[in-house]
Amino acid sequence: MREALNECVAAIVAAIRVALERTPPELSADISDRGILLAGGGALLRNLDKRIRDETGLPVRVADDPLCSVVLGTAKLLDDFRLLRRVAAD
Repeated sequence: MREALNECVAAIVAAIRVALERTPPELSADISDRGILLAGGGALLRNLDKRIRDETGLPVRVADDPLCSVVLGTAKLLDDFRLLRRVAAD
């Protein structure tokens, strides 16, 4: 299984690196302090958090309920129209 997923996991790690390189300095400081939070089904891949931590040098943790966290976060965003407008404007 690990061998079958290795290419996909490598692509995820590469995408994270690109995103971090493109992140403005003020957000980079937050990420360095707070780390990366994994959510969604991919967060359940065994040791994905450790691999990302090893590859980026940043703290990484998995959400308490990764499968529901994406939906719950989206629901909160949709409940707050001011926040939704801010996100949509960016």
